[in-house]
Amino acid sequence: MACNIYYLASGLMQRLSHCDTQFLSLVGKGNDRIYYLDDLQVLQIIISTVFILGSSLAGSTLAEHHQNTVEYKAINCRKHSAVLTDFGAVGDGKTSNTKAFEEAIKTLSKYAPDGGAQLIVPAGKWLTGSFNLTSHFTLFLHKDAVLLASQDEDEWPLLTPLPSYGGVRENAVFGRPGGLIFASNVTDVIITGNNGTVDGQGAVWWERFNEKKLKKVERPYLIEIMYSDQVQISNITLINSPQWHVHPIYSSNLWIQGVTILAPVDVPNTDGINPDSCTNVIIEDCYIVSGDDCIAVKSGLDQYGIKVGMPMKQLVIRRITCISPKSAAIALGSEMSGGIEDVRVEDITAINTESAVRVKTAVGRGGYVKDIFVRRMTLKTMKYVFWMIGSYSSHADEGYDPKALPVITNINFRDIAADNVTIPGKLEGLGKGNPFTGICISNVTMTLAEEHKELPDAMCCVAEEKHGLSLPRRQTSD
Repeated sequence: MACNIYYLASGLMQRLSHCDTQFLSLVGKGNDRIYYLDDLQVLQIIISTVFILGSSLAGSTLAEHHQNTVEYKAINCRKHSAVLTDFGAVGDGKTSNTKAFEEAIKTLSKYAPDGGAQLIVPAGKWLTGSFNLTSHFTLFLHKDAVLLASQDEDEWPLLTPLPSYGGVRENAVFGRPGGLIFASNVTDVIITGNNGTVDGQGAVWWERFNEKKLKKVERPYLIEIMYSDQVQISNITLINSPQWHVHPIYSSNLWIQGVTILAPVDVPNTDGINPDSCTNVIIEDCYIVSGDDCIAVKSGLDQYGIKVGMPMKQLVIRRITCISPKSAAIALGSEMSGGIEDVRVEDITAINTESAVRVKTAVGRGGYVKDIFVRRMTLKTMKYVFWMIGSYSSHADEGYDPKALPVITNINFRDIAADNVTIPGKLEGLGKGNPFTGICISNVTMTLAEEHKELPDAMCCVAEEKHGLSLPRRQTSD
């Protein structure tokens, strides 16, 4: 019961966040006065309710590691708990624990009708291939726990291609590997911890991909959620994914909060968080360093995305810090053929990033990007502040419809401060009398650079100051 309270709260906050008024919720009357609460106060009340009910209904969870008798205290809605080592796992960084994860989750899935279960990953380095989560389940990483993604491709079973991409993305027509942490058709799933780490060990995958030596064609993601509802990803660190770090698709009611994502800035396709054809999503309080878009909002590609017709909608992105010298802090598209709508972006800090919010589309995409509201962005060292392009030339295959024109309309930017900017804006429609419409830009302050200067050490300084971390760097040979 307590677990589900948050999702009610997130849905309410999602809708409140889309109201551009000072006061958002009428809550009562007294002494002939009407009392209102702003969205922050509403959130505080909701959080207080969750914690009170969570404490009274579930209390603290105590799980004992058989060897070290470590206590893991946290508010936990699950009635049952187990530790990964109960299933024969070895945290030496060398032994494969794929079967241990599979057995643990299979065993704990039996408790789904009886309050659900939590699997605790204790301190250690736990090598594993892809494993599937189950409903009414929490995966909890100890602060000194590190999940290491296996570099053995045989530990990554092939999945059917994504229908809204037609299997053409990176030639995955014969299948694709699932995420390291994978969930499909589940409800009420939490991936969290005391800032434990999931390490994709991407360097080998990047090298194989560049040299076209991958057996299964496409690099895997770290976390992928499909056809699921009520999912929380919070308080973890994700590093060095072979490809995208977090990819929720065809899902609803998602909360991604307090996630740190770190990847070398010179490795492409290591996007941070890519919500894709989902409904009701909140992404907040995250820190992302990436070789590609920090957050990329998607909904399928060309004729495949048009056919599936699942838009990405009701999305809130707030309080995000981004570093991505070669890509965008937040991208809308280019895979947007199912439509993107009702997106609110606010309180974003971007440092040494190619662009702030970028809209990418092309003739043949179809779909739409509409009702986008962006405010309060602080930008330092940017190539473009505003970048919208209607000629992003990449297509799924020759079967796309050249008459499928995307509609880009009703996009509002305001309250933006940018320093060391090379080009204030580059706005290009589709051409041939098909412009983007309803673009509003207001209250923007920029300082232009005489010559564009990147800050190669900025990401390291910011990361170390903010998190006490040393960022991963791509290994190069002399």
